[in-house]
Amino acid sequence: MKQKRPSRSVLALVLIGLPVLLALVGPFVAGPSGPRSVSFASPEGHWLGTDFSGRDVWHQVLLGGRSVVLVAIAATALAYLVALPLGLTAALTRRTWLEETLMRPLDVVIAVPSLLLVLLVAATLTPGPAGLTVLVGLAAVPDAARVVHAAAVEIASRPAVEALRMQGESWWRTAVGYVARSMRRTLAADAGIRLTGALYLVATAAFLGAGVQPDAADWAVMVDRNRTGLFLQPWAVVVPALLIAALSMGTNLLFDAVLQRHGPRKGATR
Repeated sequence: MKQKRPSRSVLALVLIGLPVLLALVGPFVAGPSGPRSVSFASPEGHWLGTDFSGRDVWHQVLLGGRSVVLVAIAATALAYLVALPLGLTAALTRRTWLEETLMRPLDVVIAVPSLLLVLLVAATLTPGPAGLTVLVGLAAVPDAARVVHAAAVEIASRPAVEALRMQGESWWRTAVGYVARSMRRTLAADAGIRLTGALYLVATAAFLGAGVQPDAADWAVMVDRNRTGLFLQPWAVVVPALLIAALSMGTNLLFDAVLQRHGPRKGATR
């Protein structure tokens, strides 16, 4: 069993590393776009062929990752930036009315599907990448906050937390120094799911034309606009789709490997 953990970690890093590397470095090495050729063809000099408008597929792949990868990562970070203090405050307060005030409105937002919420706002305001990041991040806040709250409530009931309060420790030391550190495994597991969900929302929004231009260099847009020529020039669809899938799968594999490697020791006490 111990020999399988490194292999899973290596596989996860490879799956994550390729799309992230293309997203970060791709725009700097792509160079200027060349002249357009025949749509859905494989002319000389275009080793992945051309897309629906005759553009080089590889050039579009190099340019199209940043809008998907960076927006999803930034949206996940934004979600926790809001959800962590919200969930910790609701869990550690001794005022029931404050806990209800903080958590009950989230139930209303959760009732609305995240994708529908993102599409409705995006269709109305036509945001750019920054606006899409905020939309996706805020759409993930209710679920993330409830996970944080549920985990923090159990930890807040421990005698150690009451001892910290009796010693006059600050809220920051109690909430972040003890409660948040005690729930880091829960947060790590949820972060993998949350990043995958953000990738889904960003890619689906782009696939449906929300938040990006219809001819933008974007992996999700490439899948959408080139699917009509899938059987003529499959690389224009297969390559960006595989890159999105690799990032999603690699993220979950990496978090699983980390959680298994740093799992609680046998006989460990709280």
